Amino acid sequence: MLRRMASLPGGRVAKWVILALWVALLVPALMLAGKLGDVEENDNSAWLPGNAESTKVVERTEKFQLGDTVPAIVIYDRPEGVTSADMAEARADAEDFKAIKNVVGQPQGPLKAKDGKAIQTVVQVHKDKTGWEGIGEVVDAMNAVGEKSAGGPGFHVTGPGGYASDSIKAFSGGGGLTTITALVVVVILLLTYRSPVLPLLPLLTVGVALVTSEAVIYLLAKNAGLTVNKQTSFILTVLVFGAATDYALLLISRYREELRRHEDRHEAMAEALRRSSPAIIASAATVAVSLMLLMLATLNSTKGLGPACAVGVLVGLLAMVTLMPALLVICGRWIFWPVKPLYSKSPHGAAGAAGAAEESVWTRVGTAVSSRPRIVWIGTSLVLGVMALGALGLKADGLSNKDQFTNEPQMAVGEEIQAKHFPVGSGDPIYVVAKAASAEQVRTALSGVTGVAAVSAPMVEDGEAVMLGELKDDPSSTAAMRTVEQSRTAVHRIEGADARVGGNAAVVLDTQEAAARDSKVIIPIVLIVVFLILALLLRAIVAPLLLMATVVLSFGAALGVSSLVFNHVFHFAGAEASFPLLTFVFLVALGIDYNIFLVTRVREVTLLHGTRHGALMGLSATGGVITSAGLVLAGTFAAMASLPLVFAAELGFAVAFGVLLDTMIVRSVLVTALTLDVGRWMWWPGKLFRRHEHQQVRTGARHEVVTG
Repeated sequence: MLRRMASLPGGRVAKWVILALWVALLVPALMLAGKLGDVEENDNSAWLPGNAESTKVVERTEKFQLGDTVPAIVIYDRPEGVTSADMAEARADAEDFKAIKNVVGQPQGPLKAKDGKAIQTVVQVHKDKTGWEGIGEVVDAMNAVGEKSAGGPGFHVTGPGGYASDSIKAFSGGGGLTTITALVVVVILLLTYRSPVLPLLPLLTVGVALVTSEAVIYLLAKNAGLTVNKQTSFILTVLVFGAATDYALLLISRYREELRRHEDRHEAMAEALRRSSPAIIASAATVAVSLMLLMLATLNSTKGLGPACAVGVLVGLLAMVTLMPALLVICGRWIFWPVKPLYSKSPHGAAGAAGAAEESVWTRVGTAVSSRPRIVWIGTSLVLGVMALGALGLKADGLSNKDQFTNEPQMAVGEEIQAKHFPVGSGDPIYVVAKAASAEQVRTALSGVTGVAAVSAPMVEDGEAVMLGELKDDPSSTAAMRTVEQSRTAVHRIEGADARVGGNAAVVLDTQEAAARDSKVIIPIVLIVVFLILALLLRAIVAPLLLMATVVLSFGAALGVSSLVFNHVFHFAGAEASFPLLTFVFLVALGIDYNIFLVTRVREVTLLHGTRHGALMGLSATGGVITSAGLVLAGTFAAMASLPLVFAAELGFAVAFGVLLDTMIVRSVLVTALTLDVGRWMWWPGKLFRRHEHQQVRTGARHEVVTG
């Protein structure tokens, strides 16, 4: 059955049918993929679950028209002191701002700073279905107003409106990210195959898979309520490029081997698919299932990321086991030019000569490890454990708005100027909604909170009251989060008030708390599910337990080193609360990938020659292709650093470093040493373990007969 299915993609007629089907699918996919931006939700509040307190405040303040607006804070500055002409210009600008589409009400100000060196105007911007993109258009129009007079004071738009505008501009570098990722893949494939033509086929297939994935995700977001955002889009890009190219490397490696054994390229492809597809499918299934577990998250952005990335992996798998084989067979042997694999009647001659150079490196590694495997795995584990200690310094409790960029955008500059001349929390208050009868009690309680600078008079409508609390600290800072917590504690104590605290600072706090909860719940479930998949695949318990332990140790080491680099090399202020969870899921799922590629080959050889020989031959046979696959995946994630966002740089570095660590050390040294030391017990309690036990018994009996 498997042989028949494997022969279809590379069949003499079927290859043309498959190519035609993908071409027909690509036309509507291109149209739908282009609409993905229309369904993205890039507003932080849209990522929260419905039961979050800040979400409930948004719902209850709709009648006051507060929940659907964000403040854009305009800062004018002149170091030598603002002039009367500057104040006149600020007043004129405020009038012009009112004419901009989606600007709501009368701007607050302009207000001159006490030191006379800056002016502040707060403009309320309506947040429509276009989210950050719509806010960005408003801020662009405001910048155009502010820049019309040359020689005037400095002009900056900051606050939540400025943050939304600068964020959407940072994410707009996604086109550049795709180009850089594609270049990374091409360079690594060129170095791997030394062919100027061959890399075009995986690149073309990955491109088709990415477009098709985006089309499917668009349909799910539009019709099934899937939450997607710009973050989803750029992670999807690097994941599809990395994972699908890895599958292509495994397939091409097997196909090249089989071309030396089969004169007919169609037969060679059928055999290559039959031998490589179980490992490829198991790998993709493990990654997809792990990603789907993110649906257990309460944070909608994380919940939506899982299915979206799983779609990308599965579509990438489908493309690599159908379209890629068809293209390879259509092109023939010349696609490997200038080193075309030649058919040899000798089963070992051509293949052995061609692979000697590649195998020799990993054969030497295996020989070195096999001399003292126990010392090797204990020593390697200790080193990785020491590296993991760096994770104790990881500050994954969120980032303030200005700290989320690797450069210094307009809003960060404006925020620094605002902090010098105005109360840093002005213009972006917390909202407290309560029953009208308890409004004064709530106001009194809120005024007593240490981090609250001032509280407005309550606005009352339909039995509900809302009041604004100005913060003493930056609304996106840790200090502001603590103030929100204290405010909630204070107003919740008032019986019958039904008081709730919201606003941008509360949204950030609720996001952090949801992310922390998601990490505690999802990480153990991912470990259990991946273990069960490995147990079914390898038909053993010991091997999956050891493999899971190595991957977790690798994750800890990667997180520890990443923490040290973030704190002492890049000097980042911290990390997002969701960073540990996403890093864990990607590293565990993708790290298990390489262990599956290795251990399935080890098991294949073990069936014939025993565990020791299987471990050494498995490493030698898979070493080159797994290293290339690791370099591709690490390179694609490292390309995320091209976006001027701390989250992208941190996730890209952590996953890239973790994949390289897993590829070069964990898979080649630690897993091989463990397999050699544990021996046949790796396969306990499966048939493979019992087979070797019986073989040893028979060997012992024969030995007794001979010696007797």
